[in-house]
Amino acid sequence: MGFLNPLILAGLAAAAIPIAVHLFNFRRPDRLDFSTLRFVREIEATSMRRVRIRQWLLLALRTIAVVCLVLAFARPTPTAGASVLEDGAPRSLALVVDNSRSMGLRDAQGALIDQARELGAAVLETGSAGDEQTVLPMARPPEYRPVPFSTVGPALDAVEAMSARPGAETLTAAVSRAASLLEGAIHPRREVIVVSDLQAATFTDSVSATLPDDVDVTLIPLGGRRQVNTAVTDLEVVSQIVEPGRPVQIQATVVRYGGRPGTVGAALVLDGERVAETAVDVVPDVPVQVPFTVTPTVRGWVGGEVRIEGDAAEWDDVRYFALRVPPPPRILLVRGDGQRADLVALALGVVAEGGSVVLNEVAEGGLAGADLDRYDAVVLAGVSSVGDVGRLASFVADGGGVLTFPSDDPASMNPLLAAVGGGRVDGLEGDGTESLGTSTDVDLEHPVFAGVFDAARPRPEAIDIRQIAQYRPGGANESTLIGTQAGPPLVQEIRRGRGSLLYVGVAPDLEWSDLPQSGLFVPLLFRSAAYLSAGSAIEDEGELRARQGGSVRVEGVEAGAALRLVGPDGIALSPPQRTVPGAVVLDVDDAVTTAGLYRVVQGDRTLRVVAVNDSARESDPAALDADEAVRRLEDATGRPVRLVADAASLLDEESSSRTPVWTWLLGIALACLVAETLVTTRWKPSST
Repeated sequence: MGFLNPLILAGLAAAAIPIAVHLFNFRRPDRLDFSTLRFVREIEATSMRRVRIRQWLLLALRTIAVVCLVLAFARPTPTAGASVLEDGAPRSLALVVDNSRSMGLRDAQGALIDQARELGAAVLETGSAGDEQTVLPMARPPEYRPVPFSTVGPALDAVEAMSARPGAETLTAAVSRAASLLEGAIHPRREVIVVSDLQAATFTDSVSATLPDDVDVTLIPLGGRRQVNTAVTDLEVVSQIVEPGRPVQIQATVVRYGGRPGTVGAALVLDGERVAETAVDVVPDVPVQVPFTVTPTVRGWVGGEVRIEGDAAEWDDVRYFALRVPPPPRILLVRGDGQRADLVALALGVVAEGGSVVLNEVAEGGLAGADLDRYDAVVLAGVSSVGDVGRLASFVADGGGVLTFPSDDPASMNPLLAAVGGGRVDGLEGDGTESLGTSTDVDLEHPVFAGVFDAARPRPEAIDIRQIAQYRPGGANESTLIGTQAGPPLVQEIRRGRGSLLYVGVAPDLEWSDLPQSGLFVPLLFRSAAYLSAGSAIEDEGELRARQGGSVRVEGVEAGAALRLVGPDGIALSPPQRTVPGAVVLDVDDAVTTAGLYRVVQGDRTLRVVAVNDSARESDPAALDADEAVRRLEDATGRPVRLVADAASLLDEESSSRTPVWTWLLGIALACLVAETLVTTRWKPSST
């Protein structure tokens, strides 16, 4: 405890005045003549005891009154070791309240967010009349603007309006922001008081939060037990080729934080219909991969979710995803001059008749004039010159795909291979008369082959090879899909940007190999075309996080009407939009605050679905030890941190701390003076 007016403490010397008056009584006793002293001696003992009690009581009342008056005028004020609820000099206070998702959990004292609001209100209400108070939640709605309040009412309203929200910044970042708000403070006494459950995942980051030397920091922790939470923390569309009527693999990640091992139910919902269920055996703090299989029936964008059994933290019991079942791939088949491309055209034509692809054919000379933006993949069948290789390389990098078969001069494809970062062809091996061996080492995990083979047909048939291009890989962005006994790959993938080039080492000619007449030929063409058309991902590109925003690419936009982003609650937003080649990009800001499935609509058309999820880092409720939290906060801020370890006792003392200390002292002094007056005037020790 310190004093605003310490010089007044010299007045404590005045407490010696009543003592001096008591010890030195200067009145002379009156002389009276009595006939006898016998009766006086009889009452002497009783009478003197009463007088002494009265005198000692008056001494105590006068001394206490003087001491309390002096202390009251000296204005006691809290020091670094005092409770934050004590009154003192007017201060500029920034109150940081943790309202992250974990604050929605409960302990024996109730919901943590309710306790935080109660503590925050207690801190604010015990301030002086001239205090400047700013309230800063760690998770704020986009429209929230922290401002200093000169009266306690608006500050209390701001605290009362808080709720547990997604998208909280780290505690150290909030403290740094609070200190910056105090830069223009009107009082020299500046404080940052933090109320938090000390969740480790949202406590600190790598960003420095060094505070000025004149800003004090106090930490008030909440929560009295280890919380348990089971959450869906991640969701991935595993399949890279998605077609109507074919199974799609989706994998969810479920984690139980704390608690004991157990089993939880999980379900996959697609377009509002529950299509798969399973039981998940969970072990504390160990991620569990949960596979699901779903079969979409129509093309276009569909939305789904994986949901587990509910617990206290309902916000992370579900995770959303958006799945695009693309339209039939648009394939451009380029037939090489003087080369056999009829078998490729026949195989793709059969697939096109079934509506699985849209096929267009041009001669080798027509490639230069083709508008590549109209196609998803290009098949080069025996083409000896592609003209502008940079155009095809950019097409691949932007998400397109190229499938190429060699011509009689396979080295003519080297410029294109170099442009996409691949290797080179050093000529031909074999003359087409004798077998060089068969195909080997098929990468069955690659999307081109995933799901094609089953238990009845676990591997593709071996392809007899009589002539093959001598391709030598040239970079780390390559992989072999099918190898050969001869050495050069039969099918090689070269990845560039968002797309790929698939190089087939044999021409679609029976003189080169048995590939055109094998059962692998048609599936290889179709699956390769579908894979190359998919670009870099099928899953919603740039999945959004609640309150973080991002960019959403939308294709198929018609000129005129603006795009709207419609949330699960039906509220439509109109984010800024910009045009890019082949699409419109929506720049979504932090106004998207609720997790769920959002639709991008233009007029009556739904152009795509966007999945918005909360950050998975808030799902782990594990809290730091209070001393460790203090250490981390001191390291981040460069300031000593005062810890108020017992929040419950702080609330218990709150009612007695609302009145400033000096008013209590003044009241005691006045009470003593009133009592002294009553004793002096009303209490006359009787001699009977």
